[in-house]
Amino acid sequence: MAVRWRRALIIGLLTLSSPAWAAGKKVDLDYHVRLLPQSDQAEVRLTLAQGSAVRSLDFDLGDGSYYSDFKADGQWQLTPGKQARGVWRPAADKASLTYRVRISHGRKSGSFDTRMTPSWALMRGDDLVPAAKLDQQDGIELISRLEFELPSGWKSVETAWPRIGKNKFRIDNVSRLFDRPTGWMLAGHLGSRRTRLGETEVTVASPRGQGMRRMDVLTLLTFVWPQVQAVYPRHPTKLLIVGANDLMWRGGSAAHESIYLNSRLPLVSESGSSTLVRELAQVFGRINDTQRSDWIGEGFAEYYAIELVRRAGGMSDERYQSLQERLSKDSQNVTTLRGEQVSPAQVSKAVVLMQELDREIRLKTRNKRSLDDVLRGAMRLESVDTKAFVQLSESVLGESSNVLDTALIQ
Repeated sequence: MAVRWRRALIIGLLTLSSPAWAAGKKVDLDYHVRLLPQSDQAEVRLTLAQGSAVRSLDFDLGDGSYYSDFKADGQWQLTPGKQARGVWRPAADKASLTYRVRISHGRKSGSFDTRMTPSWALMRGDDLVPAAKLDQQDGIELISRLEFELPSGWKSVETAWPRIGKNKFRIDNVSRLFDRPTGWMLAGHLGSRRTRLGETEVTVASPRGQGMRRMDVLTLLTFVWPQVQAVYPRHPTKLLIVGANDLMWRGGSAAHESIYLNSRLPLVSESGSSTLVRELAQVFGRINDTQRSDWIGEGFAEYYAIELVRRAGGMSDERYQSLQERLSKDSQNVTTLRGEQVSPAQVSKAVVLMQELDREIRLKTRNKRSLDDVLRGAMRLESVDTKAFVQLSESVLGESSNVLDTALIQ
């Protein structure tokens, strides 16, 4: 008994002599976003309840042209240039960093990737709060929340993060040290439809009058969802799909637990592939490809855009065959899949290669395994390159692959 008492006393004294941070202290980090449609900007304020918990936040500001009017409690150091950076060293007590960010991002074609109008804003959280290197005290856990202040007449805001108030969200990303509000976001006078598919709360939202076929989107998702669940081992708790048409880029794009889809795009194209299902495959797969191996993530997404619809019974054998013929024709002149960015023809070639690899795996393992096993292996890796893809495939095969013995991926 005396030994146990002495041990408890020693542990207690050690705990008292340790730094306060060692106990695993929680510190609030609040993001406040005020949307300003008259100037096509948002005013963003980061507030740390205890500034001394963070030594510095080193922001990547891109070329710096979208960010302005920085004000900080503590030290702020801006390094302009093509790769501009801003370093915030917060004051010791409650500390804030405030700045403005331009919302609309135009393309050379005259369309927009993100846009703010007098009645709505379609934006990315990645732009509102740029990526940053966080240097914080040991034992600190930042508890992050995001709150929007909407212009007069704007009804609501949607993000892919859990809602904890009318215009307030909890930001918690277990894969990042610095929790910032990433993903697609939409605010204004909106129309929304919601449903639950498996473990995931799905919201389809768009500004009113933008021609978004919200029920069509939910119906297609409901149709393919059992196949999605069978392929992907991890499912988001929330999925947001946003759409608009007015001067917006005519395409689709995946971000954190969210998808942008131009509202005039067909859900299934004349060729038989689906932009919505392709971006869904991107969200669920989260393949981080490196070393000039973009073909892997893009190839997986396009492969499963076709495969999930086919497995769900939405594609006849004849249509699948004609789609394969089109992919082969589109990619007949491709000599390599490697590159920092891949062309549509390279993506088509990557899909053809993956289809051949799937057939090889099924044949050699007597249908016990497939490309699905390679995908799941790639999802478990922090990043995947061509060499790792070949190793994964051959570990699934149990021997070397004839399909992957090709100059296309050298």
